[in-house]
Amino acid sequence: MDISEAINQRKSIRAFRPDPVPLETLKGILKESTRAPSWANTQPWEFAVATGKPLEEIRAGFLEKSMTSPSFDVPRPPEFPDRYAARIRVLDKQNRLVTTKDWESRRVQNFKHYGAPAVIYLLTCREFYYQTKGLNVWALYDSGAVAENIMLLATKCGLGTVVQAQAVAYPDVLRKALEIPESKIFFLGIAIGYPDWDNPINQFRTEREALDNITTWHGF
Repeated sequence: MDISEAINQRKSIRAFRPDPVPLETLKGILKESTRAPSWANTQPWEFAVATGKPLEEIRAGFLEKSMTSPSFDVPRPPEFPDRYAARIRVLDKQNRLVTTKDWESRRVQNFKHYGAPAVIYLLTCREFYYQTKGLNVWALYDSGAVAENIMLLATKCGLGTVVQAQAVAYPDVLRKALEIPESKIFFLGIAIGYPDWDNPINQFRTEREALDNITTWHGF
């Protein structure tokens, strides 16, 4: 599979088969993903990979706290300007196989990582992100690059992924289950596993903005 094929085949998977992902496959994906670029080669990313009992503890802990306010290490955006909110509204109008009465089920499935057998958590050092003179948002850029590599390599291996901010909504639960110190902060989680292609939700595919709407060309 070449890079263009992987980019076009990658999609967010929201129903997984229970089959475990071999440890060596996960190691290979993570090792290759770290070829992502980073500012001055700082490589701010670290990984914590959970499956089995620790992941079940996380799911139980998240469901127990699911009706309380999240406490993300990196807060979610407080608002979206209308240009971007409009895209969310379009998405909500499309067939996502989720009706109003289904949202509670969808919320629960989200905290269960849609049945994925493993989750890759991206972390960085707290002091690297929260610096004395402000936030080091470049660490987020770099971690985004390594996250995309993970998703594309997973696609190449016949696996599916979904990036989840909700996977790090309750860092205290994660720190307890994974024995992660306060000196590390969680950026996001990537649920990974073999897609359940028989589930209709995995047939949904989002649209992308037309290139002409987001690009200007200069000097051509």
